[in-house]
Amino acid sequence: MAIKVLYVEDEIFLGKIVFATLISRGFHVQMESDGNQVLNAFEKFVPDICVLDIMLPNKNGFELASEIRKKNQKVPIIFLTAKTQTDDVVKGFKLGANDYIRKPFSMEELIVRIESIFKLPAIDFFPRKDAILNIGKFIFDPNNQLLTISNETLKLSFRETELLQYLFLSNHSIIQRKDLMNHIWGNDSFFNSRNLDVYITKLRGYLKNDPSIQIITIKGVGYRFVIGGKQL
Repeated sequence: MAIKVLYVEDEIFLGKIVFATLISRGFHVQMESDGNQVLNAFEKFVPDICVLDIMLPNKNGFELASEIRKKNQKVPIIFLTAKTQTDDVVKGFKLGANDYIRKPFSMEELIVRIESIFKLPAIDFFPRKDAILNIGKFIFDPNNQLLTISNETLKLSFRETELLQYLFLSNHSIIQRKDLMNHIWGNDSFFNSRNLDVYITKLRGYLKNDPSIQIITIKGVGYRFVIGGKQL
């Protein structure tokens, strides 16, 4: 039976990526972005685990954890936060948190932390074998790192697969370069900035057989992934 994750995040782009990836890995996910809506969602959804951002509108993650603990002493809670102060980490654990992940984080890290709490066997970051994605005229198989159009199949590298999946799941948002680098390599160093340029060029080359697909550069910001002249 799928693990039910109540995921609370007000950064919409990050939220969409995490939501889509957890769904693709077989989790049942409800996402909320407003602290005022969380307790109602908690009571109706009855999650197996709560993943809470700390900086939220109306009610922060610490307040929510305190209120959730009054209703349920056992449900696991993972905090996601950009905060780095030791006092904040200590406060989170005193409120009953089971784990604490600092932003930026990778999906692999979040999934491993959830696995650890439930003592689950390790699972791949990529979607299940049956989770094939249609990208324009292409068929994208992230699990096997394959990109197919007509009768031509290209074997992608691990990084190419991660990058294409991230771009596709951006769901019409502008993707900042630093977010791509932090997700793919774990930091936004100058070296990885040059790596990103190389990989974007490679993906554009692979996707040129379908002119409706574009990876548009937003100068000074990042990229937008477009299919058919329309945002995804």
